[in-house]
Amino acid sequence: MGLQCLTLWLIIIRDMVDYPAMIRRHLSELVLAALADTPAVLINGARQTGKSTLVQSAELTRQGRQYLTFDDPGVLAAAKRDPNGFVAGLSAPVTLDEVQHVPELFPVIKGDIDRKREAGRYLLTGSANVMVLPKLSESLAGRVELLTLWPFSQGEMNGVREGFIDALFSKQPVWSAGKPGGIRRTELFEKILAGGYPPVLARKPGARRKAWFQSYLTTILQRDVRDLTHIADVTAVPRLLSVVASRVGGLLNFADLSRTLGLAQTTLKRYFALLEATFLVQLLRPWSGNLGQRLIQTPKVYLDDAGLLGHLLGLTVERLEVDGTLAGGVLENFVLMELRKQAAWSETQPEFFYWRTASGQEVDIVLENSEGRVVGIEIKASATLGGSDVRGLQAMAAAMGARWICGVVLYTGTQVIPFAANLHGLPVSHLWAADGSTLQHAASRRHVDAAPLPHRAGKARV
Repeated sequence: MGLQCLTLWLIIIRDMVDYPAMIRRHLSELVLAALADTPAVLINGARQTGKSTLVQSAELTRQGRQYLTFDDPGVLAAAKRDPNGFVAGLSAPVTLDEVQHVPELFPVIKGDIDRKREAGRYLLTGSANVMVLPKLSESLAGRVELLTLWPFSQGEMNGVREGFIDALFSKQPVWSAGKPGGIRRTELFEKILAGGYPPVLARKPGARRKAWFQSYLTTILQRDVRDLTHIADVTAVPRLLSVVASRVGGLLNFADLSRTLGLAQTTLKRYFALLEATFLVQLLRPWSGNLGQRLIQTPKVYLDDAGLLGHLLGLTVERLEVDGTLAGGVLENFVLMELRKQAAWSETQPEFFYWRTASGQEVDIVLENSEGRVVGIEIKASATLGGSDVRGLQAMAAAMGARWICGVVLYTGTQVIPFAANLHGLPVSHLWAADGSTLQHAASRRHVDAAPLPHRAGKARV
């Protein structure tokens, strides 16, 4: 028995070596700012992204917050048995972890906030996206600031507060032509396949990471999905996720998915909503000058972590090296998610789209700021670039007119390539090589040369 205990502790110690949980999250500053003037702050995101670690960090616990988690069966049972009594017995301020398990609590918290509206009373975390759960979002409307914690960004893992997005929207980007940079393709693919989930990064590549991803999916699909809804065939959800992974970066075609999986479209859409709610997939909608058209046109679909994508597709670095088409889709997913993470703490806070014309011209990612001005980003898995690689960006620039700021092609080479004054080829590693502190001066000078545009409606707020 003693030998078994010793062996178990050795395994635990091995897995804790260089464990990345102590990495400071860039979202910390936003959480503190929100708690200073908002009654409730909800940090949501996929399981195992570090939400519990964040809310129990020294920065947040020094406020003397009571901490309770609904992963604890006793706490969960008490809250479900008597939501009103549970809330009445809480000390303020309080942190409630994994609140999606107790939807009955939301209207009670709403009433408590309405009776005593104090900043920072509730810090909540959830592994389900309340924005796609109407009953929950309605209870929180106007009383909560919603923040999303994604898996680690590359900058967080490298101790850099990325400022790439703000640099794109600045008047003078900080990169200079001909300056070498970037990383080896092999190293880049290794980063992509590792993903950003803190626990998986503590494991050695190969079988141990594969085992983690498999257990992770099983936990989500058999626990969280069942908590959110009662479905007859839970095995259909992982099959749907695997098919979506094989089509990442493509248009979301429910009719085609219905034929492939043998599921009715109504059922399929319900299952897909569960994947969105648990932060496994997300949509990228097409840019349109007509705001109404953005919501009805066909979106593209991506996974929320490139490491999870690689696991579902059974990818290796060697396969990505030889299969350019496959590498292109995986790299596009990786870049999109790194930008999503950075958008959370960027000054610009852009909205995300893609751009496509009836004639087939396309730009992978479009970022739009609150003034309606746009930046175009193309992603190429090749190590060299040519004139054909910027044609989509050139067409978009011409179509956008005064809205256009600049365009970049992110690729796997090592040189900064100037195609025009506002059109560059950049190594992918520029995404996290730019420290926000070095970009502060440039980012403060917004692009003001073009004529002012009408202010458009801002993002929906909870």
